[in-house]
Amino acid sequence: MSTLLPYTWKPAGHASLNKLDTFVENRKVFTLDKCELNIYETYESAKDIPLKFNDLVITSMLRGKKRMHARDNSLFDYNPGESLLWEANEWMVIDFPEATEKNPTQCVALTISSEEIQETLQFLNRRLPRVDESGEWKINREEFFLLNSTDFATAIDKIIRVSVDGNRMKDMFAELALRELLLKLMQTQARQLIEKHYKQLSAHHRFASVIQYIKENRHQKILVDDLCRKVYMSRPSFFRIFKREFGITPVDYILKEKIQLAKELLENPTTSVSAVCYQSGFNSINHFIKVFRQFENCTPLKYKHRQILNK
Repeated sequence: MSTLLPYTWKPAGHASLNKLDTFVENRKVFTLDKCELNIYETYESAKDIPLKFNDLVITSMLRGKKRMHARDNSLFDYNPGESLLWEANEWMVIDFPEATEKNPTQCVALTISSEEIQETLQFLNRRLPRVDESGEWKINREEFFLLNSTDFATAIDKIIRVSVDGNRMKDMFAELALRELLLKLMQTQARQLIEKHYKQLSAHHRFASVIQYIKENRHQKILVDDLCRKVYMSRPSFFRIFKREFGITPVDYILKEKIQLAKELLENPTTSVSAVCYQSGFNSINHFIKVFRQFENCTPLKYKHRQILNK
């Protein structure tokens, strides 16, 4: 359950605060046995709006932009395609710099009971243990900023659909969807953590060296069989364990890194799409355009034009 901070409260370093419900025209709440889904639509710009939840919460931006005050008082933008993990009973402070009646900000916040989290962790550690160097499944409370993968976004969407459904069995469906979401959350955290620290971890984490190799060679063709040999695994075992750890197949991860390189190269207005294709390790312009569209929902040329306009 969420709590709106009384408008008279003023934390250090912040000006006067507004009540959240004075400018949120529509706040829908769907309460289930083990979670609660809040859907917020904000129609006016505002600053320094505090909010907290009574349980661990996963928020996900659907539309518009927020500016969040981090725990160290720094600011960061919060955009569609991104999610946040926030502790129970910990205040978050939010700015809504661009919200208008015609272009409202839309966000979902899913609170999950601690009992459900513990039951899910026990289930996963018993039925789907991680590889030896990764330890047990656990939620990393420090890795709170998340870039949504396709699987993670799909799991969030499933929770939303189950929550708003009038089906009498929706609590049972929600429990299954919650377990899937928590698994995707931990896989996303594991991937982001190893991407940040792969150089330090490469000596004792088998997949850190794989991530390092992919990142350092994304400009050329990467063979999955070469990755298997690096970690002394058969191809089926490598695919299965990599997907279990990070929620993405090795092939999709390689493509993701290549598309990230392509996006960086496309920011140069003098570089052609054809040149970017081959510099990103693709050997077919048609394949490059197809994969780019799958990841970015637009063609490389449209992405390039968008970057030029935004500069």
